[in-house]
Amino acid sequence: MPERDKTFPPSPGPNFVRRVPEGDTHERHVCAQCAFIHYVNPKIVVGAVVTKGERILLCRRAIEPRKNFWTLPAGYLEEHETPQDGAMREAREEANARIAIDTLLAVYAVPHISQVHLMYRATLADEAYSAGPESLDVRLFAWGDIPWDELAFPSVKWALDHWKESKDLKGFSPFTNPIWTPGPRP
Repeated sequence: MPERDKTFPPSPGPNFVRRVPEGDTHERHVCAQCAFIHYVNPKIVVGAVVTKGERILLCRRAIEPRKNFWTLPAGYLEEHETPQDGAMREAREEANARIAIDTLLAVYAVPHISQVHLMYRATLADEAYSAGPESLDVRLFAWGDIPWDELAFPSVKWALDHWKESKDLKGFSPFTNPIWTPGPRP
């Protein structure tokens, strides 16, 4: 793995001020000594709707936020990782599952928490799966048995609905999130 360039200030600290740098239009963290700009950008979340036949793999969260709620295997993209590799890693970490990525299912913008979600359509590569350290339980659900009232996040429902709509399609454009206004945070 390439080593990160350490010749610039690593993060906003005592020498950083918030201002609009010359030639920019947005306020940024700028080093008062060297004028280095520390960009704070949205986090990228990667995951997959993983299926075995017509059943869908869900993980019961062992960590906050939304501990004990069901989710798809997903999480933050790591440095030097492709989105597909990140989705496969998340399936291994959360469900001890090896998956085969089929296609990009959806791109969801979640600006109120500064995230972009890339969700894939995937299948289990073999029969093995079990709860990883971030999951209390992992199960395959038939569509009618999905615990809809116990899903962790709106994006989980969006991805499941988009999987259902596209499961027999090839060559479709990725879905985007429906118009949604967040309510109070749980």
